[in-house]
Amino acid sequence: MNTVTIQFTGALALFIAVNLHAAEPVLSTQEAQAKKTWLDAITKQTERETKLVQQLHKRIVATSPQTGEAEMKLYTNTISVPDRERRLAPNDSVAVISVMVPIKGGEFIMGSPETEAGRRPDEGPQHKVRISPFWMQQCEVTWNEYEPFMLNIEETNPKDTTNTGTSWDAVSKPSKPYTDPSRGMGKAGYPAVAMTQHAANKYCEWLSAKTGHFYRLPTEAEWEYACRAGTTNAYSYGDNREKLSDYAWFYDNSTSKYQKVGRKKPNPWGLYDMHGNVAEWCLDQYAPNFYGQQKDELSINPWNKATQPYPHVVRGGAWPDDPAQLRSAAREKSDKGWKTDPQLPPTFWHMDQADFVGFRVVRPLKVPNSDEMFHYWNSGVENEMPPRW
Repeated sequence: MNTVTIQFTGALALFIAVNLHAAEPVLSTQEAQAKKTWLDAITKQTERETKLVQQLHKRIVATSPQTGEAEMKLYTNTISVPDRERRLAPNDSVAVISVMVPIKGGEFIMGSPETEAGRRPDEGPQHKVRISPFWMQQCEVTWNEYEPFMLNIEETNPKDTTNTGTSWDAVSKPSKPYTDPSRGMGKAGYPAVAMTQHAANKYCEWLSAKTGHFYRLPTEAEWEYACRAGTTNAYSYGDNREKLSDYAWFYDNSTSKYQKVGRKKPNPWGLYDMHGNVAEWCLDQYAPNFYGQQKDELSINPWNKATQPYPHVVRGGAWPDDPAQLRSAAREKSDKGWKTDPQLPPTFWHMDQADFVGFRVVRPLKVPNSDEMFHYWNSGVENEMPPRW
């Protein structure tokens, strides 16, 4: 076994360390050099990212004064991006708007009872969870919101008044997709799909830099808490599957494609498409027995932090799914087969076979410190080494 000495500390050390194997295979001179070049690039990028997050943290704290839970209100994010349809007027812009819904803190029973129809073993045992207050995006992130980030569509002189500076320009951007991620299912008003969890995390960082508020993916516990919206039934509206079409797009009514967001009835807390349409990334590493590992009578803001590239949690079901997978407690996991990228090393950004996976963002009431912020946006396991390494 080779011994590897990491010269960095804190977030940077952890970020790099999780990408190194404890036992290394014997490599040819060419393979060893390729690996060194690749790891050096990761190290440099991580150093840049650490500095950027520290800068963003200062700006976000300055522009996001702490308020009490009682003052939390629904609000809209508005950013402006170039109008790509008006080629003769390149300085014209269009507004991209998303709505953030306040979710008050509280306790709930996470998981499903053994008697629930369609239940799987990984949904138990049920356990009590306490969640701190946050805002959650009312609808899934649409292509209107995601494409300016994905395609690096920016203005020379940003017009949005909430912009905290030009730090958003320093956030890592995706490589060009090697296929059409929408697969012709629609763009304007439709949910963005086929991004990796890392890409969703970096979008959150980009949005944070653009708006001056801290955004991230929801934890699995936050997602279920928001989906249930105070209910204890299989679905947020009750148990009757005959009513599911009123609240969700799925196999029976979707014509085998995703649909525009916000067209079905919302859950009791005003969130749309929590059941169906597209599955949604969460922060957590998927572990079938994670619930059983909760030792305390009350689990506070649980988060199963990632230690490997696969699998991660996706929630909410999707348009081709069995209705049972649209239940509030239903869990799914990402799979390496969702990515068939021929590039080596594999892309950080796109999962060409995951045209049923998107996401929505949350904003916790309490702004985390810079080290926590770094780990929300950079799990450290997105850099998949080729099998030989």
